[in-house]
Amino acid sequence: MTVHPEKNQQVARRRRGATIAEEDYEDIASLAEARAAVQGCRRCPLYKDATQAVFGEGPERAEVMFVGEQPGDREDLAGRPFVGPAGRVLDEAVEKVGIDRARVYVTNAVKHFKFTPRGKRRLHQRPDAGEIQACKFWLNLEVGFVRPRVIVALGATAAQSLLGKGVTIGRLRGTPMTLADGTTLFVTNHPSYLLRIRDPEARALEQAKFEADLAMVRDAVASPAGRRH
Repeated sequence: MTVHPEKNQQVARRRRGATIAEEDYEDIASLAEARAAVQGCRRCPLYKDATQAVFGEGPERAEVMFVGEQPGDREDLAGRPFVGPAGRVLDEAVEKVGIDRARVYVTNAVKHFKFTPRGKRRLHQRPDAGEIQACKFWLNLEVGFVRPRVIVALGATAAQSLLGKGVTIGRLRGTPMTLADGTTLFVTNHPSYLLRIRDPEARALEQAKFEADLAMVRDAVASPAGRRH
């Protein structure tokens, strides 16, 4: 077995959460290394106030990857994506339409929580274009290592990261797109959008639309073109 001391030192620095030198990024060779390395990321200023970077979770060869906007308050503290109220909405909808949650990878376009302090609370702030672009590096690594057949962009920030431009959810949802690497992309609302709807009838309508979008994802994965070979 060949031993590479320099690389071992780089991996050790990532596990300690040390700042990552730009040249070290080229040496990230696995999803596990990327998960460790992101804790030393200084590609944008969001790391300064966040508790930690929140990397994705799921099988290393997941069929479906859900991409949200950024970790929320609970995710920032727990260090795990989609463990708050929006995550529960997503999990329930995924189960309802018949997608195997155990075969799903979940992550966010931006890995650090962006917020405004308000007393003891931390209020969510939407990442700007520069922050989205800075974090695209990590999302690209996740997509490259996981190699999902289908990616679902949850909300405008995720869609912007994946498509490289600002988009309108209403114009894109319901229509599968093919990315440059052949991956199928679906765009829908972020589950947190459903939580913000106060009117019960309006919320039920949007919930049904959300579940219909996920049913399309289920069918795309089940189709011959969506299966791994």
